[in-house]
Amino acid sequence: MKSQELEAFLEYIAVIKALSKNTLLAYENDLVEFETFIKKPCIEAESEDVLSFLSSFENGFTLNRKLSSINSFFDFCFSQDWVSDKPLLKHSKLPRSLPKFLEYEFILDSLAKIDKKTWLGLRDEAFILFLYASGCRVSEALSVKYSDIEDGWLRIRSAKGDKERMVPLASKALEGIERYLAARPFKSEYIWLNYRGERLSRISAFKITQRYLGASPHTLRHSFASSLIVGGADLVIVQELLGHSSINTTQIYTHIKKQNLRDTILDYHPLKSEIKI
Repeated sequence: MKSQELEAFLEYIAVIKALSKNTLLAYENDLVEFETFIKKPCIEAESEDVLSFLSSFENGFTLNRKLSSINSFFDFCFSQDWVSDKPLLKHSKLPRSLPKFLEYEFILDSLAKIDKKTWLGLRDEAFILFLYASGCRVSEALSVKYSDIEDGWLRIRSAKGDKERMVPLASKALEGIERYLAARPFKSEYIWLNYRGERLSRISAFKITQRYLGASPHTLRHSFASSLIVGGADLVIVQELLGHSSINTTQIYTHIKKQNLRDTILDYHPLKSEIKI
């Protein structure tokens, strides 16, 4: 059973702050969990209680989220003059977050589940293959015309300025596009169309990848880059393929390679139990 102060805080962030349903649920879960852990109302918690609770979480992102919930609760109590002091703690310093990416096997398994008896199913398959094979931003992908593909190369007209870049497309993606275009009932210079024969929108593109992969189109861009880096590709080449103006933007993917190397060691090295990395 939640304490009165906690009930009041949840009502405050729901009505006054008008936070989203998911955010409200996250706050409630964190604070109920905290109150259950310390076995007394949240408002009676001291710094030692907070530290003890947080010490049970190894993941830094989870720890910081729960600490944020606790700090927000005490900020509210302090503003109501219910407490004279707040047991606030600083957030943990976390490494720069890595972009989410999908494994190739997962993408293939997801593609196998698409109903390819319809032209829309063929479109969805081709679109996912295209994003993964090209590393396009979704805005770039939706602007691609059939004339932009020549001899296996894709000309990408960047949405960020007047720059253009050339990316070689895998035969699997090209074959998927050809199957889709052969079945498509509409004629258009643009490749990606909706069921009405109009250019595909960003929302529709998101729905396609979300439906089959549970991820956004941008996640496929990250997956493209991550696959190259893990495979040993030169960072400068990946920068050019992605259309990054600065190498600093591309360097985040080097963390993925390090993580991949670490996981390989821990999975296969005979001295893995002795290795601390």
